[in-house]
Amino acid sequence: MLRIYRTEKGVLSLAPQIERHCWVCLTSPTEEELQYVQETLKILPEFLRYPLDEEETPRIELEEDQLLIILRVPDPRHEEGYVRYETIPIGIIVTDEVIITICLKDNPVFEDFLMAVNRVKNFTLERPVLFLFHLFFSIATLYLRYLRLIDRLINEYEQELYRSMRNKELLKLLNIEKSLVYFNTALRANDIVLSRLQSGRFLRLTEDDLELLEDVQIENRQAIDMAKIFSDILTGTMDAYASVISNNLNVVMKFLTSVTIVLMLPNLVASIYGMNIELPLQHSPHAFFILMGLSFILSGIVVALFIKKKLF
Repeated sequence: MLRIYRTEKGVLSLAPQIERHCWVCLTSPTEEELQYVQETLKILPEFLRYPLDEEETPRIELEEDQLLIILRVPDPRHEEGYVRYETIPIGIIVTDEVIITICLKDNPVFEDFLMAVNRVKNFTLERPVLFLFHLFFSIATLYLRYLRLIDRLINEYEQELYRSMRNKELLKLLNIEKSLVYFNTALRANDIVLSRLQSGRFLRLTEDDLELLEDVQIENRQAIDMAKIFSDILTGTMDAYASVISNNLNVVMKFLTSVTIVLMLPNLVASIYGMNIELPLQHSPHAFFILMGLSFILSGIVVALFIKKKLF
């Protein structure tokens, strides 16, 4: 999808065609759309292709007065009742004429960004730095929002696991743990890109720009800290529940072993008196009752011994 925005009185609105100082937003672009943008704006073809690689890592490239910035943004996915978060690359190309964003799919960050900048006083696309830093701020804020959702999910899944101890809840927690790993990796890579921008080698920054960039870095590092804390908590929780499940299994096996030993004694007496040889009491009319009583007495002694040893 190709969308074009321009600023009118400080507000972003859709434009019918590409013009000077506009924002070209490409999400899930077709070959025709990529070709149109490349030919119209003379954009390097590799700059348009890099962000469409799902494994692309955050970085900055500057060639022929075209600046490419790649960051990774959260990508929520719902599969068979599970919520999982991954990250996908988003590319921002800055030229003297336009700003271009490219993403594999439409992402909530664009909606958040539009809502945010329309509240900014005197926002204009003629200042690409202002656009970039507000977009970065929206990305960091989106990470924080999803991390708070993950925190609630962890608490919810823990309660379910406490009640049921089923594999389903463990798999849910495992998905969340994987999501936190993706977030932590992407946030740290994004932080490196932001630090490189702070040097001023790629963009001319004013004092106000540097202050806004510092705010973005603070939000991004807060997200890094939250992701690490939640990951540590979840790892400890998973280990604790694994120990609980293992301990429960040991208790069950101990109980079943004790029951097997108790049931073995009557079977042992019956087996001995089932042999075809001369045995005591075999001619007694009360032999059956005597042997049954002996079996119960032996079993009772063993049960009492196990209870004393806390094996039951």
